[in-house]
Amino acid sequence: MHTVTLIPGDGIGPEIAEATRQVFAAAEAPVTWELCYAGQAGITRFGDPLPEQTLDSIRANKVALKGPLTTQVGAGYRSINVTLRKEFQLYCNLRPVKSLPGIKTRYPEGVDLVVFRENTEDLYSGAEHQVGSQAAVGLKIITAEASRRIVRAAFEYAAAHGRKKVTAVHKANIMKFTDGLFLNCAREVAKEFPAVEYEEVIVDNLCMQLVVRPGKYDVLVAPNLYGDIISDLCAGLVGGLGVVPGANLGADWAIFEAVHGTAPDIAGRNIANPAAMLLSGAMMLEYLGERPAAAKIRSALEKVLAGGEAQTPDLGGQATTAEMTAAIIKNLGR
Repeated sequence: MHTVTLIPGDGIGPEIAEATRQVFAAAEAPVTWELCYAGQAGITRFGDPLPEQTLDSIRANKVALKGPLTTQVGAGYRSINVTLRKEFQLYCNLRPVKSLPGIKTRYPEGVDLVVFRENTEDLYSGAEHQVGSQAAVGLKIITAEASRRIVRAAFEYAAAHGRKKVTAVHKANIMKFTDGLFLNCAREVAKEFPAVEYEEVIVDNLCMQLVVRPGKYDVLVAPNLYGDIISDLCAGLVGGLGVVPGANLGADWAIFEAVHGTAPDIAGRNIANPAAMLLSGAMMLEYLGERPAAAKIRSALEKVLAGGEAQTPDLGGQATTAEMTAAIIKNLGR
């Protein structure tokens, strides 16, 4: 039995977290949840957007599953997601992006991509400051250690999962020192994996190519900012953030998450789509070595999506969160 820190999150987070708990219980997944809070829920309960109790739970359990958290724009407390990644050295943001049955997209041939995003540095390092009242400066920090680490993670994944190609994403034609260093490190690591094809692409060209021909790519690896943007772009290719899982991985800890927003406009209305959190939970089970339970949950969700009768409004249906959850539970083991 695995003890996992569960952070329901804000907005629709508690609803999709409860749906996930119900499905895990019905699937007899060997997980015990330790409930914790962060974001606005942390402020409400403890006066702190990231309470020490939550950090202690993650430190002890080493694995967490979380819903979406409120991130204030332009002011307020720093992103909790960024803080968690730095606190636990979760250097790898892993986002598998795959077409699902029953989800209509512009790509009938299907999309199957995996994005590896460096998670600890670049412009997200927090090294920025105001210069007078009319200017601000932010530092783009790229190190060889972090670059090699994320590229190696992408190649190891490709080799272990039968993937054919790794593409390094950059803007080294303009940022010759920072992105140039990232590319040099990628080229070094690529030599260690001769069986996996390696290529490079400028980030703006990649965005255009992804929209036109997503099948051209397999595994993408990128510095923090580019990875953040292209992982959301890729999610749009398969139906949006509501059907894509995410993981933040480090040497000692892992936090799996629904990567979509808090959707405050529909919070409490029982119409939130639990798919992203369920898929993230399935990734978590695989990480924990519980592959049969992960496969059972993923299969049940895919059957519900393919059937179309119990889909929430964002997926084109009229089902409630509770109805979609019940349908998934009904399909477990079928």
